[in-house]
Amino acid sequence: MVNFGKKLMVDQVEEWKGYYINYKLMKKMLKQYVEQTQHGGKDCERVLKEFSRILDDQIERIVLFLLQQQGHLAGRIEELGEQSTALLEQYDISQVSQLRDAYREVGFDLIKLLRFVDMNATGIRKILKKFDKRFGYKFTDYYVTTRANHPYSQLQQVFKQVGIVAVVGALSRNLEYLQHHEGSFVSIYDHPAVTLKDPVIDQVNHAVQKLTHATNFLQFLGQHSLIVQEDAQSGSEDLVDEQNYHFMSLILNLVNTFLYMVNTYIIVPTADDYAVSLGAAATVCGIIIGSMAVAQVFSSVYFSAWSNRSYFRPLVFSSIMLFLGNLLYALAYDLNSLIVLLIGRLLCGLGSARAVNRRYISDCVPLKMRLQASAGFVSASALGMACGPALAGFLQTKFKIFSLNFNQSTLPGWVMCIAWLIYLLWLWLTFKEPEHFTKTVVSEQPSESSHQGNANLEEGLAQPLLIGTERRQDENSEDNDDNEVASQNSHEPATSIASAYRLLTPSVKAQLLIYFMLKYAMEILLSESSVVTTYYFSWSTSAVAIFLAILGLTVLPVNAIVGSYITNLFEDRQILLASEVMVLIGIIMSFRFTPHYSIPQYVISALITFVFAEVLEGVNLSLLSRVMSSRLSRGTYNGGLLSTEAGTLARVIADATITAAGYLGTDLLLNVTLLPPLVICILSIAATLYTYNTLY
Repeated sequence: MVNFGKKLMVDQVEEWKGYYINYKLMKKMLKQYVEQTQHGGKDCERVLKEFSRILDDQIERIVLFLLQQQGHLAGRIEELGEQSTALLEQYDISQVSQLRDAYREVGFDLIKLLRFVDMNATGIRKILKKFDKRFGYKFTDYYVTTRANHPYSQLQQVFKQVGIVAVVGALSRNLEYLQHHEGSFVSIYDHPAVTLKDPVIDQVNHAVQKLTHATNFLQFLGQHSLIVQEDAQSGSEDLVDEQNYHFMSLILNLVNTFLYMVNTYIIVPTADDYAVSLGAAATVCGIIIGSMAVAQVFSSVYFSAWSNRSYFRPLVFSSIMLFLGNLLYALAYDLNSLIVLLIGRLLCGLGSARAVNRRYISDCVPLKMRLQASAGFVSASALGMACGPALAGFLQTKFKIFSLNFNQSTLPGWVMCIAWLIYLLWLWLTFKEPEHFTKTVVSEQPSESSHQGNANLEEGLAQPLLIGTERRQDENSEDNDDNEVASQNSHEPATSIASAYRLLTPSVKAQLLIYFMLKYAMEILLSESSVVTTYYFSWSTSAVAIFLAILGLTVLPVNAIVGSYITNLFEDRQILLASEVMVLIGIIMSFRFTPHYSIPQYVISALITFVFAEVLEGVNLSLLSRVMSSRLSRGTYNGGLLSTEAGTLARVIADATITAAGYLGTDLLLNVTLLPPLVICILSIAATLYTYNTLY
């Protein structure tokens, strides 16, 4: 991979060469400061001030040139606007065509300027990260605090781009006006979602989104999938041949995701009753629900590694394990064995193929369809989460066939048995193994080249979608781009959990803590809902199922609002902090402060906690992709796996907490189980504030 210094030299506009950040000089100065501080020549505070002044000079040169170019572009657009006004009096199609071409020329120059800003913003981020790495992660916080929040901030010009985005708006509006001159005069301000056919606007919008991390509903939804989304405009080659792309195989992966989420949550409304019928306490439902997550901690690793060799075989294995697990879950009632029930849930967890589903989308779906497939993955998960409890609500019946009992406790197991059996048959008949795997099977030899080929396939669970792979690798690469050998070594993937952990910076650790917290809070809310609502409100199983289904159905609308509007109005770090505070408020509101615990208090606090945890998840994963090392973007032990393991571990601990708290009595269950997420949420807010300026 080409390091940033070389990329800057290759991609910069020749006539603007003197206005880019002098990245080579900055690295040289940084190296000198390290040597001087090590030999006692300078103290760190003096280095901080001197390096700040040098960086200020670099940014000032960039900003003044940027303002100058913005002025030139604005002047050209103003002149063209005067010509456009003349067309109102006498329409001349040749003049319209010439005017449109002139606007397009402005558009292409605007794209050059956007890329200029993008390249310099990347250079500034990298220099800040290098300084932090050498001097203990202190400089970025100091520099951003003193510069970005100053009323005369030049740093804001580079990272907020208010002026240049205004130029983009003027260009878009005028081109849109010319396009609709013969018909209705629809304004882009009245209809923000209007589609402009002129290709230059598409290119400008792509450059703006890449620069500002702007998003939409589809992109925001895709963040939850932990699937890598490469930059469509980057030089990276799309290795997926559209002719070999198999749509049915993608559908099978999405159905696997949907069925697994249904399987996870279909037992939640009835798990406490099932535990009681087997002679255990109602709060043992925590262990019953959480045992699936326990097994998933291990299955995520071996499925991630297995997907380096095949997709079909892991999916077949997953279906068989889930069929057997649900069969044991259903038979546990007639066998009167809690052990059989728990073994069944463990087998279901061992069949979790979500790592394979993600990997298939990342590796086998063409680039132009990958965003939609990623959003489909998240939508399938959300739909499964809602359908699971809803389906349990429809299974409120009781009958007997031969000696087998079918009731609200066992029917979820029987229904999922049938579902996985049908899925297995469908999978066997229609799934198509990707061509690069079938070729490997035919020509596989124990040679060095084959091992290298397998290593190239090892993408694993990946990061969210907002930042393209090439950009993220440039920003997050290690400080080893002085020579090619060191650069090559610095981008090797982590080979173990320990080596992956060593790559985690304070910012990454803070984001993983937040992910742990939100999964913990959501699991407590969902898993104990049946016990709590039955004890305080005497809700029936159907009422609990409806409540959980409604919570699950909020996922897509909430993401639509946040992805389409909120993320375009506020910074990700602002949304992150605000969402954490709202989750904290929801948790505090959930506590029982008086002897009387009302339904409105429970429902409102649950909605606040769940909805803002969903908002928090998308923003959290977006920021995680931005601050995580590129070495964690591939390999079996990658950033996506770390996030998945953190979330799964949170679910396991949360479910164990419910069962443990049950020994104190159902009366204390609610308050005792809410204490850990309350403490962790406060700690996560403190971690966010500590690393806030590194998320700039």
